[in-house]
Amino acid sequence: MNDSTSTKLRPASAAPAPTAAQSKAATPPSQAVEARSAERDPLPDSSRSPSPSSRPPRPAPEQAKSAADAESAPSRRQPPAESETASTDGPEPTLPVPGSGALIPATEPPPPEANGSTPSRLPVGRIAVGVGLLLVFVVTGLGVYWTIQPDARDVLTETRAAVGNEGTSIPPGTATVTAVIAVAQSLLDKPGGYLSNDMTPPGVLMDNMPAWEYGVLTELRDTVRSLRNDFSRSQTQSIENGDLKTADSQFNFDSESWLLPSAEDEYRAGIDALEGYRDGLIRRKDPSTRFYARADNLGAYLAVVEKRLGSLAQRLAASVGDNELTAALAGAPSVRGLPRTAWDEIDDVFYEARGYTWALLHTMQALSVDFAEVLEDKNAQISMQQVIRDLEGATTRKWSPLVLNGHGYGLLANHSLVMASYVSRTNAAVLDLRVLLQQG
Repeated sequence: MNDSTSTKLRPASAAPAPTAAQSKAATPPSQAVEARSAERDPLPDSSRSPSPSSRPPRPAPEQAKSAADAESAPSRRQPPAESETASTDGPEPTLPVPGSGALIPATEPPPPEANGSTPSRLPVGRIAVGVGLLLVFVVTGLGVYWTIQPDARDVLTETRAAVGNEGTSIPPGTATVTAVIAVAQSLLDKPGGYLSNDMTPPGVLMDNMPAWEYGVLTELRDTVRSLRNDFSRSQTQSIENGDLKTADSQFNFDSESWLLPSAEDEYRAGIDALEGYRDGLIRRKDPSTRFYARADNLGAYLAVVEKRLGSLAQRLAASVGDNELTAALAGAPSVRGLPRTAWDEIDDVFYEARGYTWALLHTMQALSVDFAEVLEDKNAQISMQQVIRDLEGATTRKWSPLVLNGHGYGLLANHSLVMASYVSRTNAAVLDLRVLLQQG
């Protein structure tokens, strides 16, 4: 048998046709790119395939995409970033971008704001400055409010309220003691309270109201001392009242003591002692509790008032350093050569005089009630009313926030000279009243 016969008898074992993926993978990358370009771009009219059966089969879209990714994978592969090699226990924290809803990783720096600047941190310095300015305004406002002089008390109304029955006559001395109690209560309970012994702002920074309190306290002590030594005793060898003795001791306590014990506690104990003495006057059961409304007792008290008013008038007039004016207002030619008041003490002297005259106004109103029969017998009612009118003028509210110290007919007023004028007029009226009580 020849070779051609053996070839015919051998079974036909043709190799299986390769699949599209295998043929694609076997094709070099450059030829694959050319093939894809040929598939996308249409052939010209002159180039036509001889028959549809001779065209290579078009791979499926999924197979073409996977083959293209496999070809381009080596060129796109990058070394892993450090963040990818880090631990991925949880989701990476993010931060919102100001002005938009986008999120960025917390490890990246914040993007610039719309104006090109990076967002700043909390302005601690500005907050501290703002808080400091607020504290300054609060302290200043409280200081101005606490410097306002309290309103005058209605002595007659409070006296009738203490007596109780409207139809009952007021026992002698009740009005005077009630006035002293009212002045002491205003000293302690006015806006800001008692400030002379304050150790914290704004009280420790104030000097005008403590000077006013010292003037009130001076008159308060003088009146309580007169109640103890003169008004409550019929003669020099009489036994003094125990409540007035306690009140006199309490009100002479150190005005600047603030702890163990404080001045406020001592003064309130003095108020309690005065209330005990007033209750004894109203009940009229204790023979040691008496008030003697005599002309000599009132004259002794007015002598003390004269000295206080004369000293205040002289110190007020010394604010301008004019010797002739000081001598005229003080009523004593021998005061020439008095040194001018220091500029930082002018307001202190002014407020001390205001405080003394404010407290004296309440006392003189009460004395006009308790000594009504004596004043009528001596024809001294007009002099008493003159004293009260001048004291009302001296205690008129001052609207200027500062104590001005002008001179002559200059641009600014001089509050010290105005105050000295009222004090001098009051001093002259008190002198006339005392003369009438002695010789009237």
